[in-house]
Amino acid sequence: MTVAGVLACTALTGCGGGGPAPGALAPPPKASASAPSASAPASDSASAPATAPASDSASASASPKKPPTMAPGPAGRTPVFERRATGGGAAGRSAEKVVALTFDADMTADQGPRAASGERFDNPDLVALLRRSKVPATVFMTGRWAEEYPAQAKAIGADPLFEVANHSYSHHAFSSPCYGLPVVEKAAMTADVERAFTAFRKAGVRNVVPYFRFPGGCYDDAALRALAPANVTAVQWDVVSGDAFATDADAVAQQVLDGVRPGSLVVMHCTRSAAPATEAAVRRIVPELRARGYRFVKVSELMESGGGR
Repeated sequence: MTVAGVLACTALTGCGGGGPAPGALAPPPKASASAPSASAPASDSASAPATAPASDSASASASPKKPPTMAPGPAGRTPVFERRATGGGAAGRSAEKVVALTFDADMTADQGPRAASGERFDNPDLVALLRRSKVPATVFMTGRWAEEYPAQAKAIGADPLFEVANHSYSHHAFSSPCYGLPVVEKAAMTADVERAFTAFRKAGVRNVVPYFRFPGGCYDDAALRALAPANVTAVQWDVVSGDAFATDADAVAQQVLDGVRPGSLVVMHCTRSAAPATEAAVRRIVPELRARGYRFVKVSELMESGGGR
C-alpha cells in the first residue's frame, strides 16, 4: 500500500532493534547515528490511552490536516529533515523555542522468538509518562512492532498527543555498515517501508504521518534514490540522547539538555530493555526544558512553516 493509501485509510478510521552499538553516538550528518534498540516489559494492553490531555502542541487537539512534507531532493531523491532551520522561516518561527521529542519503537523482523519467550519490546510506562506530562511526541514505529503490540500501536495512534511515523517494517539497515544490522536490498527498500504502513493499517493505527526514519539512522545516496517511490520525508535529528543501552538517566538527560536549541529534534527510544534509562531521563528533561521556556511539538509541527535542514 502506498503512503497516500494508508493516510486515507487512517483518516477514515480515525516502542527492540539490533545489537548494541559500539562506542559513543554522534549526531547524524548524512549516514549514521543512533544505535538500534531492543526491548521492554509490560503488557500490550497497558498503554491504552487514559484521558486525552491538553498539550504543549497547539495542534494536538486540532482537527486533522495534511501533514507537511519536504520537496524531493535532486533527481527525485528522498528529502531529509533534521531540525527546524534557524535564521529564517515564516514570521520568525525558526527562532521559536520549540523542540520535538521522538521515540523509536524498534523491533526487528527476526525477534519474534525473543518476544515469544517473554522479552518485551515496548515501554508503556514511558508512553503513560508522556500522557501525564502532556508532551506531544512522534513515535517512529516498525511494522513488526505494530504486529507484536497491535493494541498499543492503535492506542498510540488514536491519541491526538502523538503521531505515528514509519521506522521500516524489518528494522534492517538501509546502508552498511550499520551497527551490525542485516541489510535490506536496494530493490526491496520501498516494499519494506510500505509493508510497515500496511501493518499500521491492519492494527487500526490512526494519526499516521508520511515520515520515515532509517533504522540506526544509517543511509546513503543510493538509499535516498531507492526510497523515492515511497513518497516519504526522511527524518533524522540534531540531538542524540544517548539513551540506547544507557543505564545512567542523568547522563542521558544532561546530554539532551546540553544539546537542545530552538527547533531541535531529539532521538530517543521507547524500548525499555534496550533503553532502560529513558523514562527517568524524560522525567528530568521535560520540566527543565519547560523552565527554559521550551514548548514540545510533534515533528509535523516542527516541519510546518519552519524550513528545515
